[in-house]
Amino acid sequence: MKQKKKRRNKQTQKLSRKHKGGLVMQIKIQHEIKKRIRFSIEDKRKLSFREADIMQYYLLSLDGVTSAKVYERTGDVAFSHVGDKGVRDDIMEKLNDFSFDDEDVLALVPENTSRELMVTYKEKLIKKIMVRYACKWFLPYPLGVAKITLESIKFLKEGISLLWKRKLEVPVLDATAIGVSLARRDFTTASSIMFLLGIGEILEEWTHKKSVADLAQSMSLNIEKVWLKTEDGEILTDIREVKEDDLIAVHMGNMIALDGIVDSGEAMVNQASLTGEGIPVKKEHGAYVYAGTVVEEGELLIKVKQAAGATRYEKIVSMIEDSEKLKSSLESKAEHLADRLVPLTFLGTLGVYGITRNITKALTVLLVDFSCALKLSMPIAVLSAMKEAQDHSITVKGGKFLEAIAEAETVVFDKTGTFTKAQPKVAEIITFGDRERREMLRMAACLEEHFPHSVANAVVNQALEEGITHEELHSKVEYVVAHGISSEVEGKKVIIGSHHFIFEDENTQVNPLEQEKLDNLPEEYSHLYLSIAGELAAVICIEDPLREEAVGIVSALKEAGIKNVVMMTGDSERTAKAIAEKVGVDKYYAEVLPEDKARFVEAEKASGRKVIMVGDGINDSPALSAADAGIAISDGAQIAREISDVTISGRDLFEVVTLKRISNQLVKRISANYRFVMGFNLGLIGLGLAGVLQPGTSALLHNASTLGVGLHSMTPLLEKKSTMEAIEVDFEDIDEITENLQQAEV
Repeated sequence: MKQKKKRRNKQTQKLSRKHKGGLVMQIKIQHEIKKRIRFSIEDKRKLSFREADIMQYYLLSLDGVTSAKVYERTGDVAFSHVGDKGVRDDIMEKLNDFSFDDEDVLALVPENTSRELMVTYKEKLIKKIMVRYACKWFLPYPLGVAKITLESIKFLKEGISLLWKRKLEVPVLDATAIGVSLARRDFTTASSIMFLLGIGEILEEWTHKKSVADLAQSMSLNIEKVWLKTEDGEILTDIREVKEDDLIAVHMGNMIALDGIVDSGEAMVNQASLTGEGIPVKKEHGAYVYAGTVVEEGELLIKVKQAAGATRYEKIVSMIEDSEKLKSSLESKAEHLADRLVPLTFLGTLGVYGITRNITKALTVLLVDFSCALKLSMPIAVLSAMKEAQDHSITVKGGKFLEAIAEAETVVFDKTGTFTKAQPKVAEIITFGDRERREMLRMAACLEEHFPHSVANAVVNQALEEGITHEELHSKVEYVVAHGISSEVEGKKVIIGSHHFIFEDENTQVNPLEQEKLDNLPEEYSHLYLSIAGELAAVICIEDPLREEAVGIVSALKEAGIKNVVMMTGDSERTAKAIAEKVGVDKYYAEVLPEDKARFVEAEKASGRKVIMVGDGINDSPALSAADAGIAISDGAQIAREISDVTISGRDLFEVVTLKRISNQLVKRISANYRFVMGFNLGLIGLGLAGVLQPGTSALLHNASTLGVGLHSMTPLLEKKSTMEAIEVDFEDIDEITENLQQAEV
């Protein structure tokens, strides 16, 4: 093996760090090898969970840092980097600016992380194992028997309680097995059963809570600015500056960022994020509204009652834990099957005893049940898959959607912001009627910033790049889904939107002398039309380049099991055809309305096919809601993200393929778990009946296999690292352990 671990400046290198003129702390480099540095914080022997998170997120934000670990108990920090000396020195220099109190650093850290949860359950697990073996080795036999008897009361009580309610479920089976073992004075078997059941409970609770916590964190709002109502009108303001009793305006299609009471206005609000119910609720003066809900129709002026981040996280956690969305049909089937197998296990036990009159062989059947492993492994497998999806920047709101994606045959893609890049740009602005270009861009940006989507963002960003500012001179802004925006400026009606909206719905006129200019618009661009007082004022040409990965997405989805890839867009036939040919979709539909997308999805479902819809805009919301699994782009419209079942970052469209592969592997894992549980436990029963295995041994093997299945269900579904990478990480971990032992000895 190559000697990679050349150490340098091992115990002597110190860095004094100052922040804003004051000494903050000192760090001491403890250990350094190629691509990896470990240091301690000299004035902190121990870090709080919050401080550890702050340090870790700060390190991960630095260019060149590939991974970081913070050990809160010792105050030690280890990070890996790309290996270049210049990068290494730059990282160490940037650490000079670090402070636990720096607001810019604090902004990097999520409100809630899983660090404390992980530490808590690791300690529970270690304590459980240590107590088990300490009692086994050192506790006198009479005291051990007394302890086992006392511990059994909880299990026996639960079993009796269910029987009293005339329910024959898994706890009854566990209680019977423990009770019979105690009656036979087989305390070792009873203890083993209770120990393994306890370990299983800890692991299940740990995995479930971590998955829920991670999911809740990913569902955080991440809203930075809101429209604050002032005497001068609506001002776009940092959400952290909004105080209780301030008034904020929320327009159609936007998310309510803060809890509050409706001061004025009327709107239909989608509260699916909190209640799980997709039907919008009417909100008017005096009604309470919640952060994270979305205004589908209308607009509201809200008096703020909860500052940013006050209760949102807890609400999401509660919603996830209570929602049936977490359960896939495979999970539910496994749980029902587990409960149905309990009576069969009892009948099998009685049958064996009736035939053999051998209590030992009968106990073999009783102690080896099928239900524990099924109930433990299935939920863990689903929640672990959801967590793995998150590791790939994919948020899945429930296990049933993973199952739907695994079974899906049809994928429907929106074009703009999906197949094309999420950040289209303004390529050209063509004015009409001798109007000034900058003024037309100013007016367009003024309207579009109220209803952000990929095209609107392009207009707003172009105005910012050109240094164009504006005052809110227009009246109330109205959004017409899939058409455009309408308002009034200085008594004149101003509208911006599609060709259909401008010319057909609003009957906008064009100066005959400029008709040729309109007819010869550049064909390679999408067009956004601006009309003032019924006359065409400008056409904004939007360049929306195709994603580099879009060309390969169709074949990748086909390999993953998708049979039909469809593109639907409101763009012209010409634009849609060009994109469809480049991407290679099976079908495409141009100039469609939101209801057309939804109708297509419903028609596919009526034909017996599971459908995935991928979109990013308000106009995609009906189809996202109708699909078996709706996938929204994270930087798309808020209502699209809210209604969708899955959210992807949008950095790489292959995240859809990754999600499909995770879902496919999850279904395979659940099926494999089921086959293993049934086969292994039938084998144990067979060996027990043949007299090869004693009941205690069978119970131990059964519970060990249950634990093994649960632990296996927590492993990644997709291969993450090469063998050599894994080996390198292992050696690094060994090195860390060695250092910790050395420090402990000191």
